[in-house]
Amino acid sequence: MADTTIGTATACAAARAARLACVAGLALNLSACFRPLYGPTASGESLPALLAGIQVDDIAMARDQERIGHYLRSELIFALDGSGQPGPKRYRLKLQGSESVQTPIVSTTTGRAEAGTIVGVVKYSLENLDGTKIVTEGVATSTATYDRSVQRFASLRAARDAEIRLASVLADQIKTRLASVLSAKP
Repeated sequence: MADTTIGTATACAAARAARLACVAGLALNLSACFRPLYGPTASGESLPALLAGIQVDDIAMARDQERIGHYLRSELIFALDGSGQPGPKRYRLKLQGSESVQTPIVSTTTGRAEAGTIVGVVKYSLENLDGTKIVTEGVATSTATYDRSVQRFASLRAARDAEIRLASVLADQIKTRLASVLSAKP
């Protein structure tokens, strides 16, 4: 009986060692598949230089929604090239966006919305500078909520702050997606 217990323990230890070796082998093999986003790019250029080479065009927004388009363009220009130094441009970023306001919470006593949610949708397209080749395109979507008040100015200011937050989140999404494409581009 003691021999079977020792044999079972040895078999369990061998199986455990085999599993650990398999996991270590897979981890080692898969580690070569990932490239750090802000590390060296496939082309050998630095990612900040590639991002700085993007010209951000004016954003096509619906009428009365130009303010969020202005915020988004400013956020993107700063996020892509915050140096403030004009440099040579290699790509053009075209953007088309829209926003809508939803009011999911309405007070039963006053009949007024207590909160608002701004939904922003931006379609983007990164092209080479002459517009003959599309490098990448996609859609970025996000929301920002704000509290509404009976004071009109407070509600307007809260809505504007929500638009600024929304523009910042959308700019971060677009920058990250562009960086992932440009870092892998040879």
